[in-house]
Amino acid sequence: MFPSKYIHVGGDECPKDQWKASQFCQRLIAREGLKDEHELQSWFIRRIDRFLNNHSRKLVGWDEILEGGLAPNATVMSWRGMEGGVEAARQRHDVIMTPTSYCYLDYYQSKSPDEPLAIGGFLPLEKAYRFEPIPDGLSVEEAAHILGAQGNVWTEYINTPKHAEYMAFPRGLAIAEVTWTQPENKNYDNFVKRLKHHMKRFDAMGINYAKHDIELL
Repeated sequence: MFPSKYIHVGGDECPKDQWKASQFCQRLIAREGLKDEHELQSWFIRRIDRFLNNHSRKLVGWDEILEGGLAPNATVMSWRGMEGGVEAARQRHDVIMTPTSYCYLDYYQSKSPDEPLAIGGFLPLEKAYRFEPIPDGLSVEEAAHILGAQGNVWTEYINTPKHAEYMAFPRGLAIAEVTWTQPENKNYDNFVKRLKHHMKRFDAMGINYAKHDIELL
């Protein structure tokens, strides 16, 4: 059904209070000799990891899957900052960086009172462009496990395709250039000037994009 090499299993925002109150979970922890609910999550993720590996797939999960110990072949998506991705890379696991502070395109992108409703936060175009997916402090071998970055447009507060386009563009282009350009070759002013040419393409395609940062230069 799913031909992709990678299968994302989530694993994020999983509160453990219910597991602490669950007789089933507590019996399972005792049966498997697990230390706590974090190890129970790791036990489950490892089980799914084996299942996917047996079907020639690779597991991807949010950085919460670090809790209790990583599954052997898991790829980590680091969203609660960069720390989880750094920890996974140092354990020689592949990583996709997607921290909220740089990659969440459901955040507000200007201080204008006319901005459409967003979930909160603030991520202007320039900050998205300043993102560096490979943090300092990693060895060459560890840095090789940073596969790239991902921009996210969560739609709890987005009701229409036009609203989604407004949130995604042009910040999505900034994140794309971040992942394809060496840090020493990045230039925000030049990026904005080039965006003005893309505006004509956006207009021709009828894309509802945010214009305030592009019009600064």
